[in-house]
Amino acid sequence: MEVPRSIEKKSRNKYTVDDCVFMTLRAGYLKNNWLMFHEIQQKIVNAYAGWYGEEYARRKRFYGENTISACIRNMRKDRCRELYDLPRYGEIVIKRKRHNSKGYEYKFNLKGE
Repeated sequence: MEVPRSIEKKSRNKYTVDDCVFMTLRAGYLKNNWLMFHEIQQKIVNAYAGWYGEEYARRKRFYGENTISACIRNMRKDRCRELYDLPRYGEIVIKRKRHNSKGYEYKFNLKGE
């Protein structure tokens, strides 16, 4: 899965929250990882801390779990499907209940799994 043209030319400090969540889910898909909201949140903060420092990451790139949930819902909409070169039809973000937990895990479903 390649980086979409809509993100490819942007500088990292211009990424939207949708871009950040997409890139995190994309990385999880490539590694076959399931991610919970707090794990997505932490991966975004860690990535920006590595690029711009911990202060910038905590102040500018710390997104709440409700925001991440909204971004995952956005991935299912036509606008994001076109923007990120995702399949036009079918469920692209799947969730499952985490073993021995109350929470859910999320992962891209780009091969019709």
